[in-house]
Amino acid sequence: MSSSDTAPVRRGEELDLQSLAAYLRPRLAELRDLETPAAGRSTVIQPEAQIEVEQFAGGHSNLTYLISIASQQFVLRRPPVGPVAPTAHDMPREFRLLQAIHPHFPLTPRPLLLCEDPDVIGVPFYLMERRTGLIVRDLVPPEIGDNPALRRHVSEAVVDTLAKLHAVDIYRTGIAQIGKPEGFVGRQVRGWSNRWQRSSTSEVGEMDRVMQWLAERIPVDSTTAATIVHNDFKLDNIMLDRRNPSLVVAVLDWEMCSVGDPLIDLGLLLCYWTLKGSDERQSLRAVTTGNGWLTREEIIARYQHQTGRDLSQIVFYETFARFKVAVIIQQIYFRFVGGQTRDQRFRHFDQLVTELARDAVKKIRS
Repeated sequence: MSSSDTAPVRRGEELDLQSLAAYLRPRLAELRDLETPAAGRSTVIQPEAQIEVEQFAGGHSNLTYLISIASQQFVLRRPPVGPVAPTAHDMPREFRLLQAIHPHFPLTPRPLLLCEDPDVIGVPFYLMERRTGLIVRDLVPPEIGDNPALRRHVSEAVVDTLAKLHAVDIYRTGIAQIGKPEGFVGRQVRGWSNRWQRSSTSEVGEMDRVMQWLAERIPVDSTTAATIVHNDFKLDNIMLDRRNPSLVVAVLDWEMCSVGDPLIDLGLLLCYWTLKGSDERQSLRAVTTGNGWLTREEIIARYQHQTGRDLSQIVFYETFARFKVAVIIQQIYFRFVGGQTRDQRFRHFDQLVTELARDAVKKIRS
């Protein structure tokens, strides 16, 4: 098995392949609508079919694997190794979110199989369809390169995709039932503030200042304007067509999805899109700050044109996004310090937290 976006499974994050194979073989055989792209017909999963596993390298939260069996490929999602925060990394919830959203927003990967039995691989997990394409992470891929017109088209496609997601009627489709739109932003501010307090490993005065600023400026609710909120909408959760990168083929990582104020998504997109980092913290420098990509102001204008929403308080949502990302990184660092993960990518995450907190304070002052 070989895939350009996967790698061998990291040490300590291996799956029990024998148990997984025994569980999957009969269940995959029952999924009659699995079709091979070439043959256009159902694939027969033989009892002796071998499973091959690789791991998707991106992401710092839930673990994602590429499962290959009988010429079919699937994506397996499971929680991270070790203790996790309460209510976090809920695989059954994530699976049911995809079930609810996929029929109305097909860029959501189709969920296929949920396993809530921890005896199989030690934790609940689910399988979803495998989408293939291009994901822009730390470097601009050669398929996009230095072409300013293509960079602009990709930017526009990302913003338009967010607008389309927010155009789904959550009440007509019944999607509103996946969450509680009323009081959504307030719960987000309080919830992430509590997560910070539970996971902090040192004093960061800027985080305290930002928490207070956010708590004093929570926007007034408007449940009639509530939409699906992806809650992690950013460029590296968008999959593009390799041959035509201005075409979006999938939106990934729905674990934090809910319903509520759509500007939470726009604020987060702007946060990741505009981060410039410092000479010491290159990992916080977004590729989208280069030539050709839409600017912050252009993204705001395009989204406003597409949706007609009032963006006069967008600085609140951008500040909250920086705060939230800092807390997410701190939670990962907390797990690293506690020995719950050995992934060396996380060893300097405390420094990223401090820089994000300072950036949030700058946003408040702007």
